[in-house]
Amino acid sequence: MKVRPLPLVAGLLAAALLAGATTQDRGQSAPDYPRLKTLDVVDDYHGTKVADPFRWLEDLGDPDTHAFVEAQNRLTRQYVDIPSRPVIRQRLEKLIDYPRVSTPGREGDRLFYSRNTGLQNQSVQYMKGQGSDEEVELLDPNEWSADGTVALAGMNVSHDASMMIYGVSVGGSDQREMRVMKLAGGEVGELFPETMKNMRFAGTAWHPEGTGFWYNQYPMPGTVPPAQERLNNKVFWHELGTEQSQDVQIHAFPADPELSFFPWVTPGHRYLIVYASRGTDRRSGVMYREIAGDPAAAGGFTQLFSPEDARYSIIDDPEDGTLVVLTDKDAPRFRLVQIDLEDPSPSNWQTIIPEPAEEGTILNGVDRAATRYVAEYMQDARSVLKHYALDGSDEHAIDLPTIGSVAGITANRDRDDIFFGFTSFTYPATPFHYDLKSGRLEKWAEISPPGFDPDAYETRQIFYTSNDGTRVPMFITHRKGLELDGDNPTILYGYGGFLISETPGFSALRTAWLEQGGVYALANLRGGGEYGEPWHEAGMRHKKQNTFDDFHAAAEYLIAEKYTRSDKLAIQGGSNGGLLVAAAVTQRPELYGAVLCHVPVIDMLRYHTWGTGRFWTVEYGNAIDSEADFRTLYAYSPLHNIGENVDYPPILTLTADGDDRVVPYNAFKFVATLQQKNPDTWPLLLRHDVGSGHGAGKPISKTLDEQADLYAFLVRALGMDWEEK
Repeated sequence: MKVRPLPLVAGLLAAALLAGATTQDRGQSAPDYPRLKTLDVVDDYHGTKVADPFRWLEDLGDPDTHAFVEAQNRLTRQYVDIPSRPVIRQRLEKLIDYPRVSTPGREGDRLFYSRNTGLQNQSVQYMKGQGSDEEVELLDPNEWSADGTVALAGMNVSHDASMMIYGVSVGGSDQREMRVMKLAGGEVGELFPETMKNMRFAGTAWHPEGTGFWYNQYPMPGTVPPAQERLNNKVFWHELGTEQSQDVQIHAFPADPELSFFPWVTPGHRYLIVYASRGTDRRSGVMYREIAGDPAAAGGFTQLFSPEDARYSIIDDPEDGTLVVLTDKDAPRFRLVQIDLEDPSPSNWQTIIPEPAEEGTILNGVDRAATRYVAEYMQDARSVLKHYALDGSDEHAIDLPTIGSVAGITANRDRDDIFFGFTSFTYPATPFHYDLKSGRLEKWAEISPPGFDPDAYETRQIFYTSNDGTRVPMFITHRKGLELDGDNPTILYGYGGFLISETPGFSALRTAWLEQGGVYALANLRGGGEYGEPWHEAGMRHKKQNTFDDFHAAAEYLIAEKYTRSDKLAIQGGSNGGLLVAAAVTQRPELYGAVLCHVPVIDMLRYHTWGTGRFWTVEYGNAIDSEADFRTLYAYSPLHNIGENVDYPPILTLTADGDDRVVPYNAFKFVATLQQKNPDTWPLLLRHDVGSGHGAGKPISKTLDEQADLYAFLVRALGMDWEEK
């Protein structure tokens, strides 16, 4: 088998002394890959014949698929169970063992937040009064399962803070149940009798009087063919204390079964809003009706905006028959406008906060406090926080601790203060409280990871040039005083899709990498949301190759500036980012030294025929329905661009049995094809987890095990010497 050579080090015996070195590392024989059956399956895409010999791996219940997974996991364990792995695992556990508190949400006079003492598999939810030190434990998901694989999946507190809806997910699944518990009037924590089932991707909206809530739902599994389980989303009214089977449908749109809906009640409790969107498209239609009246009445909605027109987010509902809306309609960098419901035409809109004039800045979000609007801007992928009078005048900036990211702003219409979270690469996620009148900013909780010295590290934001001349930002974090000699092990992370912005954030587990002299780089690729919809559109659908080109250019920059070199450069991404790194390595295998490919979208010709994949056709296209889409997808689909007898770098592909968002067969077929076409290239591995899913709700114990495997993999793949700390 081909074995990737270790980097040249001083001394003839140095390679044999690397942490975790084995006979395989020194060029001797590596294990053979399993011999797999192939099927004579050929599909015709607009006149092009495409073979799919591992179609059988799409059947996750097939005993042959189970045997495949077990054999692959054994191979992976042989590679990652090195002498230094226990040392790595122990260090990771120590680094993450510190108290963490979330940014509090607020309803009425109560605050709601979570806390983790350090190594709890799941964070515990608490409630306390504003200004009070007495807290009440509401939910401890650690009591729901012995291994922590049953997780809390969302909460929604009623407007008077007397009740709360919460979701439960098993094994990381997007499917969940919801329950309703009492927060006041009787014993706190007492449950209402009903259990809401089939609440996958369901939003809930409380009636202001607390008599029930609206929610959206897809058809119950088993009532329609599997291919239709993500179609015909509907909105229902649920009366508290009744069975779900008695719920009343208030809205549907069978003429367009691809539309999904999301109910929401405006802050002033005047209107029920229903957002309508297609798949993962962030553009949304908006319908509204007055809250007053029968909550179970069907219809009665007025359409304010059509789906796929622009992005709209209702921020406020003043008492004068208007709505305050954040939108990118005729404003790619967003603006805040006031819309008269009697005449909602754009020519009649009144601008409150204008579109930012600065290049590279977007108005990312707005929240209403009592007498102020709080605006979060994103400037070159980093947060800027300001607040304004309700007419848009009297601008004030909020000084943030450093260059970083704001998240989870909590504001109420009856209070002139806010909470928000702040984080950066070397600043642990910390909740802050800010008084809008006095300008006083203070930490709501002190977050102090043990042994972490932020002054020992530095972050730079640089801008590099992609192949077509586009200027792309990238953050680079490493130990201060790092020598740029091209010899530093480096992880380059990217995503580049679905209008999602990758911004600075802290990870205690990443500290272990930085301690070892590792470099961490985050590239803000086209396809993301860092510069609004134009940046997104420049990296989606038929322009998806721009995302990959941006990533290649980021790698070339790191090498040219001597942060690292190809055989020391690992790339990492998950989901759409898994697609990114899989496409990157099949396009430029010589550029990278190792690949960490998490829960990836791989089979770009069939991804949309399974589960949630149908929602992504607005992002990627549909190879079956469109010949143009097929040509684009076929050109970069990682599964269909794997070469034969290629000296690929070490590749570790990760998936899990509970991932019902990106179905595991993507990873299975990718690894099977890599091994079949490259039987002499080692290692091309699969790590398949049990009891977890796409990522959400994963218990700390599983996170630590997975991260230890990832670092052990990189120790061998990049030829590192992991020092005990």
